[in-house]
Amino acid sequence: MTILGIDDTDSREHGMCTTYVAFQIAQQLQDESAKLMLIRLNPGVIHKTRGNAAIAISTTCNTTTTFETAVDIINELAELSDPNTQPGLVVAPSTFDDVPQTVSEFSLNAIRSFHEKETAVDLIEENDYLSSSWNGGRGLIGALAAIGANNALDEWTYECLTYRDKNLWGTERNVDSNSIFEVSNQLYPSVWDSFDKNENYPVCVPRTPCPVLHGIRGETPDAVEEMAKKIKSETPAHRVLFITNQGTDAHIQPGTIESLEEGHSYSVDGVVSSKPYTIEGGHVFFKLKGTSKEILCSAFEPTKQFRNYVRNLDCGDKLTVYGEVTHGTLKLEKFAVRNLVTTKTENPLCPICNDRMKSSGRSQGYRCRKCGTKNSHKIQTPYFRDITLGWYEVPPCARRHLAKPLIRGGFDSILHPEI
Repeated sequence: MTILGIDDTDSREHGMCTTYVAFQIAQQLQDESAKLMLIRLNPGVIHKTRGNAAIAISTTCNTTTTFETAVDIINELAELSDPNTQPGLVVAPSTFDDVPQTVSEFSLNAIRSFHEKETAVDLIEENDYLSSSWNGGRGLIGALAAIGANNALDEWTYECLTYRDKNLWGTERNVDSNSIFEVSNQLYPSVWDSFDKNENYPVCVPRTPCPVLHGIRGETPDAVEEMAKKIKSETPAHRVLFITNQGTDAHIQPGTIESLEEGHSYSVDGVVSSKPYTIEGGHVFFKLKGTSKEILCSAFEPTKQFRNYVRNLDCGDKLTVYGEVTHGTLKLEKFAVRNLVTTKTENPLCPICNDRMKSSGRSQGYRCRKCGTKNSHKIQTPYFRDITLGWYEVPPCARRHLAKPLIRGGFDSILHPEI
């Protein structure tokens, strides 16, 4: 058995897609038993293209044939004219189960943290893997990470990617949004994040000049393939099934507000310590306090109605938040309300005038300005909230590839899913 890892063959400006390059390699190998895995890496990496995906292929072909075939396909299809495209290729004479623990640990760190290329090169040499790189070869990191991901993770989903006829690349896609809406309704929740109902937007159709026509994500191979086949569109050229870590929160690690690091994604507990406020552009912010430190949390305009849940928070509410730390701010992907403040401390009411009393000065109690009635203490009054306990998430149109939709389950409280 042989495992091939590949990364960074696409370009923000010119298109292409590493999944397509990998598909072409698998097709050229003519191995019907080949298994394709799509691995999303740390979304906080600066040099990523939009999805930060690497691909692994397991095949019965020998390592030399696999390596030479992959080199030829990368030379043909990768966007090598873009200096920011730095493909990496790694080929290992192994099964997924036999990948060394050091490589699997490297994979998990690539999903949750950062690596230097030199670390990948050292591991490749240590294990006598074949490798090749282009334009600097930053993609060696993702290629090696893809090889070790199978042993690094224990939760998987599926994506069925449908590719366009090559003559249509770069042109407007002809896909019937109504059919996406209808079929996603029929198969939900076995498939998810295909269509955003509130925005009336087909999330599964990319807007880049890449070869992908649409990508359907879900729980089983049958579900994603069934939906892909039912979508009305231009005639597709190919359809390929990938096993993937998308929708699993694989990038999230537990943390505390006192220990957060830039470019990492965390789940942390805290107490809201400032009222949410909105700035120009519609972005919403509030502070969350831990044991001894605060962090600014954000819900940016593209998260749409999710911002209203954030606006309904108030000082004293206890939360668990998920998100990536960028420039010292935690960008919210989802949050759970653990406890809500349901009373407010107010000046007492005058029992005669029914007006709110005013302070008589520090430690001097309160006094009605109309009749002079006095009271020594503030009172607790009910505070009715426009938010309840449970989990809230960004809508499908703003969801990260790795973020786990609430509808997939496994969460510890009431769910308020966005569909």
